[in-house]
Amino acid sequence: MQGFTMIDLVILIVYLAGVLFAGLHFAKKDMKGKEYFKGDGTIPWWVTSVSIFATLLSPISFLSLAGNSYAGTWIMWFAQLGMLLAIPITIRFFLPIYSKLDIDTAYHYLELRFGSKGLRVLGAVMFIIYQVGRMSIIMYLPCMVLGSLTGISVDLLILIMGVIAIIYSYTGGLKSVLWTDFIQGSVLLIGVTFALIFLLVHIDGGIGAVFGAFTQQGKFLAPDQPIFNPNIFKDSVFILIVGAGFNTMGSYVSSQDIVQRFTTTTDTKKLNKMMLTNGALSIFIATVFYLIGTGLYVFYQQNDLPPAAAQDQIFASYIAFELPVGITGILLAAIYAASQSTLSTGLNSVASSWTLDIQARLSKKELSFEKQTKIGQYVSLAVGVFSIGVSMALANGGVKSAYEWFNGFMGLVLGILIGIFILGAFTKTANTFGAVAAFLAATTVMVGIKYFIPADEISIWSYSIISIVVSLAVGIPASIFWRRIKQDTKAPDPNTTIYRE
Repeated sequence: MQGFTMIDLVILIVYLAGVLFAGLHFAKKDMKGKEYFKGDGTIPWWVTSVSIFATLLSPISFLSLAGNSYAGTWIMWFAQLGMLLAIPITIRFFLPIYSKLDIDTAYHYLELRFGSKGLRVLGAVMFIIYQVGRMSIIMYLPCMVLGSLTGISVDLLILIMGVIAIIYSYTGGLKSVLWTDFIQGSVLLIGVTFALIFLLVHIDGGIGAVFGAFTQQGKFLAPDQPIFNPNIFKDSVFILIVGAGFNTMGSYVSSQDIVQRFTTTTDTKKLNKMMLTNGALSIFIATVFYLIGTGLYVFYQQNDLPPAAAQDQIFASYIAFELPVGITGILLAAIYAASQSTLSTGLNSVASSWTLDIQARLSKKELSFEKQTKIGQYVSLAVGVFSIGVSMALANGGVKSAYEWFNGFMGLVLGILIGIFILGAFTKTANTFGAVAAFLAATTVMVGIKYFIPADEISIWSYSIISIVVSLAVGIPASIFWRRIKQDTKAPDPNTTIYRE
């Protein structure tokens, strides 16, 4: 057990310097306006696809997926199959709308569909608050793990990660973010796949021993984990797939950090390729992580456990204490990469949403392209510094519990936004009054369920389904009522709904 060596540290430093250099290399000095937020049209679809993959795969997933199958079963793996529901719906219904409208942000769609600046600003505010919290915790958690394994100060790791992401997000805009995400995502894919192969080679019995754990020790599905439960409020493989599918669709459709990737092109064929490739990569890497987790379960039945062998640290501990010198540095860099790609994406998406959805909508004067770019850069810098501060506060204790409650609450509310998008896209009747009523009703119901009903009564995987049903059940009648009161017969722009003909 050699642990983290000086060679690994050098590799980690060289890697971080390389990422910074790549981000600056792809930066364009004279960006004008929306080039900062949407790229310059030269970014290949496959780069954007890997960027979506890297954004969705946070370091929390990196650490916890293997830990889940190590300590339990593959039940959570089925959540990845939700993409088989989310991707076809997004491709069939939403991408053609976004492409035809040539939207600037996810919440630009709400303004175009409902004719309401207020709804656009509401969506942007919810996203920004959620994303700032998410970035802070995504810096904090992996740096805590890396700090315990490497002996490097957690605050220093947070600061380095934040500063590097701020530099290329500030200078290069979305183009730099996408290319650096591509590099980080590629390192992650290659490194984790190598780790799986190395692990299987060093297990007595190899892959056969892993599959033996499925059949002999119930490591795939436990007997009390049902495939289908007629009560959709209870856990089952079916509701996990469907619920995760709608959760993922919510990210694809209503979360600016993902929708921003779709604004890089209006070519629907390229958009479809992005989605399909992202889905394939996500299911592949989740399968690799779960195989690693079960492999570690078998491996540590045959060998002594390493230091820091807690569930969510088991993979990182294996990397630090079992992999060859040098490879350890690369794999720990991959964990850092997962954080940094999510962070840089968050900075640019918050900058774009603040500038285009809030400041440009509320400003009495038309903002020039140069002004938009400058505002975006300042927002990226300010949000980055603030997120570093929050992350350091989390690392030094005192606010963790309250922050996790706050972040969970905001994640819940952000998820509710998908109900408004579905209400707008799938109905011609819905109007601003109905959309606001739907949002308030869904928020009230979901907060009540999450915080006042015991967790074992309603599965978290049914939340998205309940939210969408409530949004439609309230939004449609409320819209009809308001239309009759106001005698409003105005139809929405056909390009904003699935009924485009």
